[in-house]
Amino acid sequence: MTDPSSPAANDTAEYIAFEAFRDGYARGRFHVVVNPELARRFVAQRVNAMPVTIAIVGPGIACALAGYTVIGALLVGLGIVFRRVIKWQAPKILLQLTSRQRAAYYDATTEGVMEVQRR
Repeated sequence: MTDPSSPAANDTAEYIAFEAFRDGYARGRFHVVVNPELARRFVAQRVNAMPVTIAIVGPGIACALAGYTVIGALLVGLGIVFRRVIKWQAPKILLQLTSRQRAAYYDATTEGVMEVQRR
């Protein structure tokens, strides 16, 4: 039998429901801990970053091969910048997604991408 005050008994955190998080996060009632490495992959997958990047870079390469090098270079550069912005801003994008989408909140909290704690 374990003692309720022991550290092992407090390993599992209370699960905060989406509605409580959505309403309380803007008011500062919760502290959110985001794993940045997992957030990058999670956000990139959630916003379909790879297909969007391919849709931008592909025509850019086609334009460059067709002789429109400036337009092609701009499109390829835009695709690269898009992916980098997703990676750099992943924690902020994650908080926006999870405060608006129930499924994103559930997936992020159950997969360990973010942890929500009461203040």
